Amino acid sequence: MNTEVNLAGIKMKNPVTVASGTFGYGREFSQFFDLSKLGGIITKGTSLKPRSGNKPSRVYETASGMLNSIGLQNPGVEYFAQNDLPFLKKFDTAIIVNACGSCIEEYVELGKILNTLPIDGVELNLSCPNVKAGCMAFGNTYEGVKQVTSEVRKVLDKPLIVKLTPNVTDIASIAKAVEDAGADGVSLINTLLGMKIDIDKRRPVLANNTGGLSGPAIKPVAVRMVYQVAQAVNIPVLGMGGIINGEDAIEFMLAGANAISIGAGNFIHPLTSIHTIEEIENYMEKYHIEDINRIVGTVQMNG
Repeated sequence: MNTEVNLAGIKMKNPVTVASGTFGYGREFSQFFDLSKLGGIITKGTSLKPRSGNKPSRVYETASGMLNSIGLQNPGVEYFAQNDLPFLKKFDTAIIVNACGSCIEEYVELGKILNTLPIDGVELNLSCPNVKAGCMAFGNTYEGVKQVTSEVRKVLDKPLIVKLTPNVTDIASIAKAVEDAGADGVSLINTLLGMKIDIDKRRPVLANNTGGLSGPAIKPVAVRMVYQVAQAVNIPVLGMGGIINGEDAIEFMLAGANAISIGAGNFIHPLTSIHTIEEIENYMEKYHIEDINRIVGTVQMNG
């Protein structure tokens, strides 16, 4: 059986990656399993300069999911290059850096630096719903996405994937902007904007009031959007949103995802990604599938 996939020019031994912001830079999870078993690792959102993130409370568990308002806290790209990247390079897995910024100039400068690092690709974060500047400010219009992506494309020779927000009315047009700007792939979905109110305090439980909803609760929305995007563009799709097992992963691939990312599932169990890889292989054996790529986009719609 062949489980190898090529995601936007990034060769991976299997289609399972771990989503940005849910796996840190891999150190904690390396205590539980060999990171080389993963198809790829997408790092925590990394910015040009260190970010302190939002003030607490920043995480709240919801029905079949979680709200987070971390605010892209990270030590900055210089620290990443000196301390975290050498650790990740010890493992035989693709390294994709999630890049975030507050203005176009920051994205471009960060792109220039990432272009010099020994990484396999960049996931451009235009979709985080809980920072006050950047990300969704660019990610919710065709023009904004195309402008930022085009400018980063000029300075980045490595494979470029753009992460899309679901908090838009027409996800297909946003994905088309990514393709038109010359990116190599799209990833979706990021979290849905949500809120939880403490009825005793009569205040939102998150200090930032709203946050990003992730986990199994958002999977049906994610599958629908992945299907729509896969129908609209000719570049590869990295699907995510509520995947916690092999069945979920296969569902996304049938909808059109070339590979998948596990996010909130990493908090449910540290071995979720490993179990998912095993369950994908079991599915392939059950249905005599020799090449995992052959199932991509093969869902047969009713009517």
